[in-house]
Amino acid sequence: MIQAVLFDLDNTLLTNPLEQSLPAYFAALSARLAPLVPPDRLVPELMRCTRLMLENTDPIRTLKEVFWAALLPALEVPEAELLPLVEAFYAEDYGKLSRYAEPRPAAPRAVRAAFRAGCDVVIATNPLFPASAIRQRLAWAGVPADEYPYALVTSYEVMHAGKPRPEYYREIVTHLKRRPEECLMVGDDLERDMVARSFGLRTYWITDGLVGPAPDAPADAWGTLADFADWAEADGLERL
Repeated sequence: MIQAVLFDLDNTLLTNPLEQSLPAYFAALSARLAPLVPPDRLVPELMRCTRLMLENTDPIRTLKEVFWAALLPALEVPEAELLPLVEAFYAEDYGKLSRYAEPRPAAPRAVRAAFRAGCDVVIATNPLFPASAIRQRLAWAGVPADEYPYALVTSYEVMHAGKPRPEYYREIVTHLKRRPEECLMVGDDLERDMVARSFGLRTYWITDGLVGPAPDAPADAWGTLADFADWAEADGLERL
C-alpha cells in the first residue's frame, strides 16, 4: 500500500515551461546583480555551478553549500555584498516570473486526495533553487506550503543530491522512514521523475501537454493530472 506521494512541481502541479521561464529568470537575476557582476559573466557561472550541484555525490554537503562554494570565488565578489542582493531578488523580483507560469486546476484536488488517503506528501521538485523560490511556485500552483502540511519540500538548503540521481530518491525515502515500494512518484519527466521506478518507487506519469499517443512508459500508471486526481479520489492509492 502506498504510504507517501512525491509530487514533482514544474509541469506537474504547475505549468512552467522552462524555455520561457528560465531565460526570464536569468534576465531578472542578472538585472538585480548587474551593479556587482556583468550579465555575460554571471549566467555562464550560474549554469556551471548548477551542473556542479547536479553532479554532487558528497552526502555531507548540501547543494546550497556546493553552489556557493563554487560561485563566490568565480565571481570574485564579497559574500557580504552579493548575498543581500540575491535575497532581495527572491523577495522582490522572483514573484514577477509568475506571468510565465499557469496553475493547473487539478493540482489542489490531487494534493488533497493524497492527504485524505493518509499519505505523507512530499514536493519532490529538482532542488536547484532556494526554499523561498519553491514556496512561491507552490503558491502559484494553488497548493501553498502554509496551507498544506508537506512532509518535505526539497530545496537546495536541505538536499544533498538532485534528480535523476538515485541518492535524491534515497534521501527522501530515508527522511520519510519508508520503504521505496511504499512511495509513489508523480511527475511529468520520464528521465528525472519516472526513473524513480528503477530505485524501487512506484510511479505515475503525468501526461498533460503530451502530443500524440503515449509511448511505452516506464511507469506503473499514467494520465493527466486530472486523471490522477480522479484515480486518487477513487481510492486508487489504497489499491495500488
